[in-house]
Amino acid sequence: MPHIRLRRTGFARVASAMAFFLPAASDRPASALDFYEGKTLAIIVGNDAGSGYDSYARVLSRHMAKYIPGKPNIVVQNMPGAGSINAAQNVFFVAPKDGTTIAILFPGAIIEPLTGDPAKYRYDPTKFEFLGTADSGTRLCFTNANANVKTFADARARKSLMAATAAGSSAWDYAYFFNALAGTKFEVVSGYKGPAEMFLAMERGEADGVCALDSGALGAVRPEWFAPGKLNFLAQAGLEPNERFTKMGAPSMWDFIPPENRATAELIVSQQVFGRPFVAPPGTAEPQMKILRAAFAQAWKDPDALEDAARMKIDVNPRDGDVVAGLVRKVYESPRALIERMAKAIRP
Repeated sequence: MPHIRLRRTGFARVASAMAFFLPAASDRPASALDFYEGKTLAIIVGNDAGSGYDSYARVLSRHMAKYIPGKPNIVVQNMPGAGSINAAQNVFFVAPKDGTTIAILFPGAIIEPLTGDPAKYRYDPTKFEFLGTADSGTRLCFTNANANVKTFADARARKSLMAATAAGSSAWDYAYFFNALAGTKFEVVSGYKGPAEMFLAMERGEADGVCALDSGALGAVRPEWFAPGKLNFLAQAGLEPNERFTKMGAPSMWDFIPPENRATAELIVSQQVFGRPFVAPPGTAEPQMKILRAAFAQAWKDPDALEDAARMKIDVNPRDGDVVAGLVRKVYESPRALIERMAKAIRP
């Protein structure tokens, strides 16, 4: 049957010709939709395992992949140190910019370079690519139930030891800004690795309390301390009072900040709007950033993720990346005189 052989021969010639003009699969650029297939996405945590920040990363790692085309493997890597500045430096200068690395940082690591020593803060926070924040939380200033300082008035009248990690952490900055702007007499004892060690210091009597710490961190590490009689809540910090903590007896910081210091205090606490910020390296490819931002937003709406977060005692009040990036830019565009007043408030 020669006509069949001729058809096959003709088809083979056409296919061979087409193959000559088409690039090989390995030569074609991978689309954004199949970029993550077979890859690993790393979430760097600028704090120790078991901290509140770590808890948010763990929840995200378990639920984000289902919203990323290609469903990459997601791993969490802890990189504590210097109030998450170590992690920020790594993401800014070292991490690949291809969308395979993101990080959760302390808000202080984003705000502190505004007033800090350029030799210490070599990165520019406004250039991070922001996925968003998992929480816009309230920070709590509290002491142990048996501490000598039980109210904010007590804190103005006598000294108390407040545990902190390092400069740039909320427990460092807020204790000093309450001293400067509200007349408290907190003495900061720093060097603890994270909330767990700070709480142990309270239990051992090395410190009277913490001022201030994200409510999510307290809920993740010591949820039982929210029970009546466990803590003295001196104040809650935030742009607006949180009804939950008001009912628990935590007065608003605005009850104690005089009008002339309000603008400075507002600039400091504005960072709480992005209480759990997730970032990618500057210059990360935009197709990957679109995927990551969308997956980040969807993950924090996922019923399984919300159930997971509730089980880990962490609050979820997400904001998208554009909102966070806009607020960071606004803070960095603040009048220089106001920035200088903020610097004096958080640095003794």
